[in-house]
Amino acid sequence: MGRARQQTADPEQRCFHCTLPITGTDRIDAELDGKSRSFCCNGCRSVCEAIYNAGLEGFYQRTPEGTLLGPPPELPRELGFYDLDEVQEEFVGDLGELRDIHLLVEGIHCAACVWLIENSLHAMSGVTEARVNLSGRKLHIKWDNSRRKLSSIIGRLGQIGYAAVPYDPDTAEGRINRQNRSLLYRMAFAGFTMMNLLWISIALYSGADKGEFRTLFHWVGFALATPALLYSGYPFYRGAWNGLRNLYLGMDLPIAIGASVTYLYSLYVTLSGSISGEVYYDTVVNFLFVILLGRYLEALSKRQAVASTQRLLDLQPRVATLVQDGAEKVVPIRSVKPGNRVLVKPGERIPVDGTISEGVSSVDEAMLTGESGGVEKTVGDTVSAGTINGNGPLMIRVEGLLKDTALGRIIHLVEEAQASKAPIQCVADRIVPWFVAVTLGLAVVTFIWWLKSDLETALMAATAVLIITCPCAFGLATPMAIAVASGLGARHGILVRNGEVLETLSSIRHFVFDKTGTLTEGRMRVVSLLTVSESWSAEASQMGPETRRVLEQLAAVERYSEHPIAAAVIASAKDAGLSIPPSAVESFAYRPGFGVSATFQGQRIVAGTTAWMDDRKVSFNPRFSAESARLDALGVGYLRFAVDGTEQALIAVDDRLRKDAPALIDALKRDGMDVTLLSGDRQAAAEKIARRLGGMKVIAEVLPEQKDRMIGELQSDRHKVAMVGDGVNDAPALVRADVGIALGSGTDVSIASADIVLISSELEKVRLAAALSRRTLRTIRQNIAISITYNLIMVPLAMMALITPLVAAVSMPVSSLLVIGNAARIRTLFKSVR
Repeated sequence: MGRARQQTADPEQRCFHCTLPITGTDRIDAELDGKSRSFCCNGCRSVCEAIYNAGLEGFYQRTPEGTLLGPPPELPRELGFYDLDEVQEEFVGDLGELRDIHLLVEGIHCAACVWLIENSLHAMSGVTEARVNLSGRKLHIKWDNSRRKLSSIIGRLGQIGYAAVPYDPDTAEGRINRQNRSLLYRMAFAGFTMMNLLWISIALYSGADKGEFRTLFHWVGFALATPALLYSGYPFYRGAWNGLRNLYLGMDLPIAIGASVTYLYSLYVTLSGSISGEVYYDTVVNFLFVILLGRYLEALSKRQAVASTQRLLDLQPRVATLVQDGAEKVVPIRSVKPGNRVLVKPGERIPVDGTISEGVSSVDEAMLTGESGGVEKTVGDTVSAGTINGNGPLMIRVEGLLKDTALGRIIHLVEEAQASKAPIQCVADRIVPWFVAVTLGLAVVTFIWWLKSDLETALMAATAVLIITCPCAFGLATPMAIAVASGLGARHGILVRNGEVLETLSSIRHFVFDKTGTLTEGRMRVVSLLTVSESWSAEASQMGPETRRVLEQLAAVERYSEHPIAAAVIASAKDAGLSIPPSAVESFAYRPGFGVSATFQGQRIVAGTTAWMDDRKVSFNPRFSAESARLDALGVGYLRFAVDGTEQALIAVDDRLRKDAPALIDALKRDGMDVTLLSGDRQAAAEKIARRLGGMKVIAEVLPEQKDRMIGELQSDRHKVAMVGDGVNDAPALVRADVGIALGSGTDVSIASADIVLISSELEKVRLAAALSRRTLRTIRQNIAISITYNLIMVPLAMMALITPLVAAVSMPVSSLLVIGNAARIRTLFKSVR
């Protein structure tokens, strides 16, 4: 369309939308906002009208930083195809009414595009969120599928000039490779020209500049340098022009000015035949080559530094051995459905999340847990995609695929973190335009200062200043550190949702821990059971008839509860060989933090705390009151049990500490952290746990709905608080805390509410996450210091004419590589803890 025309045009006649020249035969006029506008094609006119009709004409006053705009790209055919659930299930996590998807968008060039897309989609009914990742050219959409179809969203993007398809890692990887390949071609052309110009330079420096061939060599240099400047220097001119056109000072502007001024001076000497001036065609091409080489190495270094995400993607097998009707067939993983059975042979990666239906084997789960040893798995055990089967074949019933697997969720969180911005980065982004303005000012001052002595010295010194003061390193300081930290953290079982979390966690000095399931294993066991006439302990071999009857009644009711105590009661009942008829329970009621009640075989059963018994008007038995006082003194938890309003039994339960809990608490206290235990248990029981952990502050007898308020009270003292938990009742507190940390063994609700998820549930990872955040923030500050120090040293040298443009071109990308290399040093944190 308009972009492809090569006809001669009036330079004053340019398309209002894309600014490309308009030929006389193709001009299209339209009235917008009371003014006549000219367009190069119907596509540009349609896009512009759609933008104005949506009230988003501010797009044209915003800041492009990339290529020219263009007419709307061709939309994918049969857009309705994307509305099918069978298609969306490959890209959408939950096929409910509220859905979200990542789209790869063609045509995103700049911050103005981001603004236009987000505002245009937010104006659509049914779209709840639209967030663009400029660096990745990705769009994250959340929409109500009952009110808005995906095809209409993609269609709307097409109307305003952008083509979108569901994001696929392979597609994105190919796009990055194409960009790097284009950069490589431009660099190679500049390098080829540079080598040929070196022969011209050698001849001129050897005396040819004094003889009859001086003019010939100048014209040969001109013939070589001109195409190199136009082709290899195009990215710099494109970026500089778009910045100037929109009153934005970009990083390409100083480079474009330096190359142009040096080239034009050399052209003046060539055309005038001056015998006093020198040509610098070799300098122009040399520093273009060096800068392109630096950018290419920078691109490779960035990919290497953030390659953790790709390595995670590589862990996802692309095929699976599907077993149907007794036959085995290797199929693409996208062809597998939940409920299917897949066969995993020894040594193969497991392609899905699921449950073992046949076979026994050892599975290497280092990808999830970081532990190199194999874990024995048998029928009924769960396995995760990306882990490696050991020595035996396994038949697995499929439960999760692709994005629905644990590995898929890890990859999603890492991508979100790498696309996010920390507050410190926002400051850096605002500084860059001012940085470029100062650079231009210093170059002008340098040129004027040296002009009074020598034009060539003034030209070379000013060019060196323009090239050497590049804010690339400053701009990379924060995003590189966050990308490396989030990617490496994921590989070691620490999932960070965004960069802001890392910055916040680095300043936190107060950690609050939930008890059950966090500091303890969360696998309670019944240690004793006291009835009216019998007493039983876990060490005893036999239960009396009354004890068995109480345990059967209690287990029948507790089977409807998800509390760890309920699991302990049911496990004891199963160990005793008791049967639990599910249909015999009616009118079940449960209050978190208190207890349960139900009708079982015509009798009203109540089990829970003393307060729960009081609320249900239960008559207490002195025999059990004395025993409860003894258990309180020992710090042992217990459950009171009543039938038809009369207390019948007292069940003591206990939970074991996690093996790594004491070491973590001790390490945090050595680091100067405040540590608090937050529990719904009685004060005596919570204090006993605290003593076993080496001593810590205790906030006990807190109901689930009160945990959120307690975190708020701790924050009211101007303390930043990190909350570590794993249960449903921890979710509000995790959200309230400055940083919420959830164990991977916890519930989906707590994980969804947390800022950091520890996949392997190793408590030591809490301290490692804190260390990672501090190392990341320190690295960001170091990177900023590297950038500032580099400029403080090199800029004065350039202004003093002690540095040539070529040396400046070499040193500029070196500063960026130093920043990238320093960010990569975050890896040493993980090596030191192995």
